[in-house]
Amino acid sequence: MKKVLISIMLLVLLTLILPPLQGAVETKDYKASLFGIKSNGTTLNTRSIQKAIDFIHDRGGGRLVFDVGRYLTGTIYLKSGVTIHLLEGAVLVGSPNPFDYDTQHNWTALLFALEQENVGITGEGGVIDGQGFTVANNLVDLIHKGLVEDPLRNDRPREAIRPQNIYFWRCTGVRVEDITLKDPASWNQQYDQCREVTIKNLIIDSKSYWNNDGVDIVDCDTVEVANLHIDAADDGICLKSHDKNAVCQNVYIHDNVVRTSANGIKFGTASLGGFKNVRIMNNLVYDTYRSAITMAAVDGGFVEDVVVDGLKSINTGNVIFLRIGERWQPGKKGRMKNISISNVYAEVPEKKADAGYNYEGPWEHQPRNISPSSIVGLPGAPIEDITLKNIEIHHPGGGDPNFARVGLDELDKVPELPSNYPEFSMFKELPAWGFYLRHVKNLTMENIKLVAEKKDYRRAIVIDDVEGARIKGLAVKEPGPKKDPVFIYKSTGVKIEK
Repeated sequence: MKKVLISIMLLVLLTLILPPLQGAVETKDYKASLFGIKSNGTTLNTRSIQKAIDFIHDRGGGRLVFDVGRYLTGTIYLKSGVTIHLLEGAVLVGSPNPFDYDTQHNWTALLFALEQENVGITGEGGVIDGQGFTVANNLVDLIHKGLVEDPLRNDRPREAIRPQNIYFWRCTGVRVEDITLKDPASWNQQYDQCREVTIKNLIIDSKSYWNNDGVDIVDCDTVEVANLHIDAADDGICLKSHDKNAVCQNVYIHDNVVRTSANGIKFGTASLGGFKNVRIMNNLVYDTYRSAITMAAVDGGFVEDVVVDGLKSINTGNVIFLRIGERWQPGKKGRMKNISISNVYAEVPEKKADAGYNYEGPWEHQPRNISPSSIVGLPGAPIEDITLKNIEIHHPGGGDPNFARVGLDELDKVPELPSNYPEFSMFKELPAWGFYLRHVKNLTMENIKLVAEKKDYRRAIVIDDVEGARIKGLAVKEPGPKKDPVFIYKSTGVKIEK
């Protein structure tokens, strides 16, 4: 008996001093109905949902599980260790009243998580519906009544006072998976200065109002964005840097499908700090107004060590746009280097790619011929160490030499525009239909195939102020009289090989 007691005491002691095995403790589930949370779509559940989150957090964490129904709420705050789990048929619905939302760190949102750990929103087909169109228009009404102050530029409130569906700030260990996120009044979901973020298997229906980005990753470290199906009225997947002392880094974006009336995958426009070590693999961008891939270093920050491998771009107005500028800090140029883009297939349409969207991209920078892909630095700040490999672009061609013409004998007339907002169409008319390359250093182009459907007066590729370029395996197909596909101007060390 004495030996048995000693054995039991030793077992208890070991249990106390040894850490639990990872995964040995299951997450506890709490039904939303347990807290009196109503699923009728009319009862405002803000206080009861928050009470449930606080209760679960105080007891070490777990999942707050929502079953079939519509759960109306204003702003709620996730706490460490808590996951909201939406079963099939469960819809978390944003209140239509703008006064039901809080503002934190200059942003308004339905779901906040601020400096928390191990938080998540998961599901089995559940939905978060921000009712953004209704909320935004109700906000416009409050502004007209004088109850909310806002300049109402273009008859729309500022993005920051329209609620996003999700805003997480300085959180570690974030999971958002297996749900539908729809109809925000502003950006759909923003992760700001977070670490260890996983965003996977989402349906993102984000086209109810202006500025409806699909997902925004701001100055985060270690992020996976995968298997998203995005339909957005603004940029689909957008990396940003809002802090000049921060870096958005170690980001893996793969196997996503994106449709937008702006850019498919974009770095910027806000680029105060930088972007580093980003991998973009096996993505599809279609029916998109602007560029399939945009990288902008225009606010004094940098873009470095980026790999794009496997990009399909169908019915998208532009394929590749890389740009250095000095938008907010005149005299302080951004920098961009070590960029690899490979295994790209693209079809550029003759007409507007997002025609029929709820909120189409503006038909701007007209008149102009259809723009080429472009890589454009600034004098004294070239884009460096660029590799373009295994790229096939089908372009409509049809450039009219009498229409907003910039000829090869007047390339210096192409403006620099260092302070302008960066878009592929910003220069209006460019003298190439395939690639326009200006202020670039150390460029490699291998196995590039460019096909123009109609005769175009422009060259396939124009190289302007490029230092060191190697072009190998270039294939250009276009109707009309044969002309040299590459025009070189004020450049050195350019080699063209078969």
